[in-house]
Amino acid sequence: MTEIEKQVTGTTRSLISVTGVVQGVGFRPFVYQLALRNGLSGRVVNSSAGVEIDIEGSAESVDALLTSLTEEAPPLARITAIRTAAAMPIGYREFIIGDSLEEDGAYQLVSPDSCTCDSCLDELFDPADHRFRYPFINCTNCGPRFTIIEGLPYDRPRTTMRIYNMCPECRAEYEDPGDRRFHAEPNACPICGPTLWLADETGKTLPADDPVAAAAAALREGKILALKGLGGFQLACLATDEEAVRRLRLRKRRPHKPFAVMMETADDAALHCHVSPAERRLLAAAERPIVLLEQLRDSDISPAVAPRLRHLGVMLPCSPLHFLLMRDLQVPLVMTSGNLAEEPICRTNSEAQNRLYGIADLFLYHDRQIVSTYDDSVAMIVDGEPALIRRARGYAPLPVKLPVRSEPVLAVGGELKNTFCLTHGDDAFVSQHIGDLKDVETLLHFERTEALYERLFCARPGHLACDSHPDYLSTIYSIERDINPVRVQHHQAHIASCLAENGFLDRALGVALDGTGLGDDGGIWGGEFFVGSLEQGFRRAAHFENMPLLGGEAAIREPWRMALAATWEYSPNDIDFVAERFEIPGKKLALLIRQLEAGLNCPKTSSCGRLFDAVAALTLKRHDISYEAQAAVEFEALAFDTGEEETFGPEEMPDRRMPEIAAGVELAETAAGLAIGDLSSRLGSVSYRFSIDRSFTPWIISPAQVIKRVIRNLSQGESLDKISRRFHLGLAEAIVRTCIGLTELHELSAVALSGGVFQNRLLLELVRAGLVREGLEALIHRQLPSNDGGISYGQAAIASYKYRD
Repeated sequence: MTEIEKQVTGTTRSLISVTGVVQGVGFRPFVYQLALRNGLSGRVVNSSAGVEIDIEGSAESVDALLTSLTEEAPPLARITAIRTAAAMPIGYREFIIGDSLEEDGAYQLVSPDSCTCDSCLDELFDPADHRFRYPFINCTNCGPRFTIIEGLPYDRPRTTMRIYNMCPECRAEYEDPGDRRFHAEPNACPICGPTLWLADETGKTLPADDPVAAAAAALREGKILALKGLGGFQLACLATDEEAVRRLRLRKRRPHKPFAVMMETADDAALHCHVSPAERRLLAAAERPIVLLEQLRDSDISPAVAPRLRHLGVMLPCSPLHFLLMRDLQVPLVMTSGNLAEEPICRTNSEAQNRLYGIADLFLYHDRQIVSTYDDSVAMIVDGEPALIRRARGYAPLPVKLPVRSEPVLAVGGELKNTFCLTHGDDAFVSQHIGDLKDVETLLHFERTEALYERLFCARPGHLACDSHPDYLSTIYSIERDINPVRVQHHQAHIASCLAENGFLDRALGVALDGTGLGDDGGIWGGEFFVGSLEQGFRRAAHFENMPLLGGEAAIREPWRMALAATWEYSPNDIDFVAERFEIPGKKLALLIRQLEAGLNCPKTSSCGRLFDAVAALTLKRHDISYEAQAAVEFEALAFDTGEEETFGPEEMPDRRMPEIAAGVELAETAAGLAIGDLSSRLGSVSYRFSIDRSFTPWIISPAQVIKRVIRNLSQGESLDKISRRFHLGLAEAIVRTCIGLTELHELSAVALSGGVFQNRLLLELVRAGLVREGLEALIHRQLPSNDGGISYGQAAIASYKYRD
């Protein structure tokens, strides 16, 4: 017997492949410690597909390591599979971390950036620590990942940290298996790592021993600060400083759209907002999204932060720089994207200097490069669980599973709130929020990010999927790459996204409610009910009645046009009342009526979003909007308001907070009305009644009586909050009644709810409660937004059936 054969007698060898988020999360050091603990020898390496472990020892020790891999994995690790194979022992004498292996065609998951861990925070605020107040502190359990990665496997030379040579102390930590910075690729300190500096509006560096402290002092004086965050620049000012918030709005050209607010802790958030246990957990999660919270009436946050809304978007610090700034200030900060209006956020220092000049008074720069722009994610709690409104930092680029494996597909999404979706097998890599794809800058951001995804995930898509609208930039882009892309109708993509996310493969009823989308008949859809499945496709089963878009797209920006058009369509005798309400001169009114009668630039739409605009504009006397769905969002908030009537001009910002929710309820005595009774017991109103005409195929849901009742109530001086509550209850009731009828007719048991209208939490919870009470399975979005940010995944899901492996 040879010496090696003697050594390996009684020894087993196992080759273990681990896939998932297992690089950049301390997984190799974790395996190293497990091997030492269990007396095992061998090696662990990163590969292009994940982590490979070659291990020798007793069978019991190998089994113990396998168990610990899942039970004790590092906090940022997400294991998707562990595969093992037996091999002939070769006599390893020790356990080592080996060099990374590159494999053609293989890919592995990439960790999102993660919030600073408690251990690093302790060091950050410890005066005795050599990383005291160092804004780039990190370890294997936290810090930047996706935003600094240029290629895989995940090693420092493939990140933007490659230009920083570690000092001896950082190198010792990096090479010490017992240190939590063992193979932490962004590891750095003030001696050898990225640096931070403060500059004035011209870009001139300002003298400051502590740039963060100097920036905090400037913020206290009412200045506006641009700071370079994890995934791009942000703009900040004191959230309690009314004048500073208004100045930021004026400079940023964002008159009404709500700002997010950063607070130091969840306890601080509870001083300004109602914070449920579920919301507290979401605020403090490693992803650190912006969470929509109901604002307290006595909060001193400026009303200009979220005008006329009852919710604040609140987030906690996510990076050392944010933690330092919040600790120094001890007051809430407006923290919004570093851009002008709807442009992409600034990524580089030079971009920020050029594009944010005239907006920011000071700039907090650093020299660590950002590979991919990364906006903040936004979420809310629905029925006790998180639901995403915008998916970006903390969540992307983690994949969402597809129902089937397919050849690589690139789905390019829609126009608004664009994302793309790149598939590899049954992994769907939905990009971070790209933005509204309406200009060259955003298209360049789309193309740059898509190229990065192809490189990281080794996917070369031979097939593309797009929206059926021929004029979207995303559609034009897809045709340039694939002459015959899979064209997916907009609202069917919404339903496919919801079904696929929930892993529901059977036939179902889908309800897609949003602002606009090109229909199969060439019309403008947006209030749709479909019957079908991911594999068999979908058929339109019902829709809201068409009404004219007075002035075409102008009606989206000026919702008074929808109010007038709805009145002309359903309650023509009240035209004069509505004209007076909006102060429309007689001659202009006559021209508008002739335009409606002739159908000149008045395309018809079934959009539920435009119906919301019509009723919201009537109720609020809302003439213009400055951001998407503004009238509808304010109208939802009104359901919880005092009932005071106000006229809103484009620049007004009333100084008012939301009161407590009213108690008591009186519902319409219908099956659907009773079904939504539990949730609506908080809202004191009788619902308006929609009619459902089942003599047509598809069925038609008419708001005629609703429009008449709204106008009658307004003319009678009814309180506006009651009108909002009645409309929400009536709409929810109509949706539930339609779903009951269609599921009975088609023998279905599940309903998928999708589209931007279902970001209205009141409506979503009413509808979901009604469906569940009727014994139906209500499928909603959790991992992806219900708005257009989720349709690229729906497009990919439909295309995956066509090109399945």
